[in-house]
Amino acid sequence: MAKIKSQIKRVKTNKKRRIANKSKKSEIKTVVKQFERAVTEKDLETARAQLTRVVSLLDKAASKKIIHKNKAANKKSKLYRRLNSLTAQERPLCPLQGASKSVTN
Repeated sequence: MAKIKSQIKRVKTNKKRRIANKSKKSEIKTVVKQFERAVTEKDLETARAQLTRVVSLLDKAASKKIIHKNKAANKKSKLYRRLNSLTAQERPLCPLQGASKSVTN
């Protein structure tokens, strides 16, 4: 156990910060799970709403150094890819897409 007064204070603040950080990380995980559930149910509106919430939480956590900024960026990229794959499935293909170009002279 720490004997120096400043070390004792540091132990207390570290404990408080650890609990706060754990809470924020848990909140992020919960919202990510809600987003994943919306994607699997193909609920586009809910997925978009949850994604904006997740992105906001990730950015805040990265700015406060709760998680590393690259981890936040990677997580956001992964979630955007999931949403884009869902919207690509929902969107019908353009009839002109993939059609060969005919040259007329």
